[in-house]
Amino acid sequence: LVDGKFIKKTPKAAYLDMGAFGTGIVYGIELMNAQEVLKEAKPGDVITGKIIDIENEDGYVELSLREVGKQRSWQEVKELKEKGDVIDIKITGANSGGLMTELNSLKAFLPVSQLASSHFPKVDDGDKAKILEELKKLVGMEMKAKIIDVNPRNNKLILSEREIVNENVKELLNKYKVGDIVDGVIGGVADFGAFFQFTDNPSIEGLIHISELDHRLIENPKEVVKVGESVKAKIVEIKDGRVSLSLKALKPNPWDKVEEKYKAGEEYSGTILRFNPFGAFVGLDSDIQGLIHVSEFGSIDEMKKQIEVGKSYTFKIDSVKPAEKRIILKLKKN
Repeated sequence: LVDGKFIKKTPKAAYLDMGAFGTGIVYGIELMNAQEVLKEAKPGDVITGKIIDIENEDGYVELSLREVGKQRSWQEVKELKEKGDVIDIKITGANSGGLMTELNSLKAFLPVSQLASSHFPKVDDGDKAKILEELKKLVGMEMKAKIIDVNPRNNKLILSEREIVNENVKELLNKYKVGDIVDGVIGGVADFGAFFQFTDNPSIEGLIHISELDHRLIENPKEVVKVGESVKAKIVEIKDGRVSLSLKALKPNPWDKVEEKYKAGEEYSGTILRFNPFGAFVGLDSDIQGLIHVSEFGSIDEMKKQIEVGKSYTFKIDSVKPAEKRIILKLKKN
């Protein structure tokens, strides 16, 4: 951006004295877009322009006046990011990926992943339509955020609400350490796990990943926990203002003694729980599941012809691997 003194305007161009840069010219579509700026201009008035060509074929510095305000806006938001300032925003729209707003007349985006846990859409199955419905409820809301990414070239301005919360939570988390057992309440359930709100510090909300809910494989966290339930959990990680917890760490591990109960070569009854691309999971008891591989049948279609979900069959144990929490099964042929 450069300043120049207005010289004159003709029907085809406007001219500015750029000092050591020479003479600046605004013409064509840029002249049409600059009518409001030039309407009241008098010789000698200082006007800021954006250089779009240092020297054109006629020797002039080509300028755009339209882009000046936009470039200043980008410069201001860049300074806000560098200073780490907290800004006030008002949500103007939503899509399944996050929320839209405006900052300094620039379009800005707040991704779902950057929402504070209190605003995070806790949708059970990760359904995008349901996520969008939850996000639409935030349209019109005023909230505080920080700028985390500024890229004028790509018109990208990314905000975060979580960054502010994380700063406060980081301080609160100083009193906890990995291995601590804490009391809390299940504040929400999503397809990837459960949100755990600390009883003694309700502003801290951690995540119990689905793999940390139980020793057995589960498809839906609701099989183990429900919203509003009071539970104890063990802290397994504290990193960057986030805390991860485990329920299964406080439960006896049934795989520790699995070899006492199940032995290779012996036959057991089991119920088909679900199929996956590798085969089928078989419930041997309430805690232990085995796997029968699809290769035993030749194809997924053939497997589904021979066994059905919910039905019980007799299986022979091929191998028991406690360290991998795996029992490999073969179907007993009649």
